[in-house]
Amino acid sequence: MQLLRHTEELVAARPGRLRAAWRAVHEPVAGVSRRLQLIACAVPLTVLPAGVWRLPVAFDEGIGLGERAYVVFLSVLSEVLACTAFGLIARWGEVFPGWIPLLGGRRVPTKAAVIPAAIGATILTLLFTLLFLVSVIRGTTIRGDVLSAGFPSRAGGWEAAWFSFCYAPLILWGPLLAVLTIAYGKRRRAAGNVPAAA
Repeated sequence: MQLLRHTEELVAARPGRLRAAWRAVHEPVAGVSRRLQLIACAVPLTVLPAGVWRLPVAFDEGIGLGERAYVVFLSVLSEVLACTAFGLIARWGEVFPGWIPLLGGRRVPTKAAVIPAAIGATILTLLFTLLFLVSVIRGTTIRGDVLSAGFPSRAGGWEAAWFSFCYAPLILWGPLLAVLTIAYGKRRRAAGNVPAAA
């Protein structure tokens, strides 16, 4: 009985701590407009539908353990990478968090954030635009092989519509990341590379 009461107290206290941690990690620094905050929030949402579409595939019959792990890993990794967009508006994108050995509390060099983000935005834009064009519109793989009728975008009906609905937002990931990257670079340059106050 006492264990149950203690567990209920922990569960009741946890949402407050989680909310505070979420705010601390995602709170924008000075100079970040509301529009940029919304763009940063939109980036993970562009990736989420594809993960939602992909995860049930991991539990289909006839799929091996390695394939299941790959599908789950790909979905989680994609979402984690998309969430790094918050670093382009939050303090942890300008000052290394204190828990990072040797770097904690030091300023993040502007180029150390801008160059990887710009490369990522370029690759994502090219990759997902190309994949969308060739697989959904042309019905082929990147190599030009014709997709089978069993491929979701070629199946027709609700399956093709659901696949397109879930994967089409990925086209926005790269361009949204590019907007955040440009704004981050401009903001840091205007501030003379001095991190925003806590």
